[in-house]
Amino acid sequence: MTTAPAELRHYTHTDLARIRQTLLDVHADAYADQMDDEFTQQFPWFVTHWGSNPGFACVIAFDAGEPVGFAYGAPATRGREWWREHLDHPPTDESTFSLSELMVRPKWRKTGAGQHLHHALLASRPEALAVLLVDPSHPKVQALYESWGYRRVGRRQPFPDSPNFAVMLRELPTTD
Repeated sequence: MTTAPAELRHYTHTDLARIRQTLLDVHADAYADQMDDEFTQQFPWFVTHWGSNPGFACVIAFDAGEPVGFAYGAPATRGREWWREHLDHPPTDESTFSLSELMVRPKWRKTGAGQHLHHALLASRPEALAVLLVDPSHPKVQALYESWGYRRVGRRQPFPDSPNFAVMLRELPTTD
């Protein structure tokens, strides 16, 4: 594989029951060597948690009908944007889309699929900002997000058994 998959399908909160197993299957393939990790095993809970948000948005990429990867997230609750604690001077428009997951199956890694999914998910978002967490023990992943316009603004450990993630923030282009 040398090019990103051509078929992208967009989903919302109302589609979760239909796409849940696809998300779990992609995750199982992407993290096959880490499935004994307790935090990794919690992924089904995260799918339910994020998918229950009425603003949930998901893009799944397909190659000849086979799922390649996905990206999903949801708008942050206004006034409770957890990235705020890391900035001395927050932007005027604090509306934020929280990118929860971006996952590509091993067979399609290094093909541009991740960037394709990321951009498709955020392309028409009305929010001013996007935020995500990245495990700093994966500096290449952090550098990739930086190449897409994110900047590290702090660190956060959202759960006792999770890594102490790098908090990354970027401005989104206006959709006007």
